[in-house]
Amino acid sequence: MSAHRIHPVDLMSRKTADTCIVDVRTAAEVKAAGLPDCLHIPLHELTPERLQAEITKSGKNGSCIYLLCQAGRRAEMAAEQLAGKINAQLCIIEGGMEAVKQSNIELKASGRRVIPLERQVRIVAGLLVLTGAILGTWFNPAFYGLAAFVGAGLVFAGITDICPMGMLIAKMPWNA
Repeated sequence: MSAHRIHPVDLMSRKTADTCIVDVRTAAEVKAAGLPDCLHIPLHELTPERLQAEITKSGKNGSCIYLLCQAGRRAEMAAEQLAGKINAQLCIIEGGMEAVKQSNIELKASGRRVIPLERQVRIVAGLLVLTGAILGTWFNPAFYGLAAFVGAGLVFAGITDICPMGMLIAKMPWNA
């Protein structure tokens, strides 16, 4: 079962009260801006059982599940995670929340500015590399290993599209 794709404008023109949209972004991203009346299950917590429980609790129609994230990649990962494990059609909202915002669709927002997860990863990776380089230069060359380790992690994330640092940062209290 492969996931279909839909543009946010097309989805909103068909949306009814029981349309099941699942936002797989972090809690902080959803608080900053989200579609009204969505189910929120962060990607790292998404399981077929949890999804089914949330659909049942909300009273939504679970025959077609629309997956939403920031730009589209996490929604694709969610579709891969759920494929063949649930009895529903999966549909990815093209372009994610970025496309929703560009389409001028009404959002609910807390007004709180949030640094997106991808930027948080870049900030932490940059700080770790800088720290390793400074400590390696001024104190002990063994600290260059920290910079090398972070560099290897970034290469791994680029090749596999799996970012352990991102998964860890997503679980931090400021992203809850």
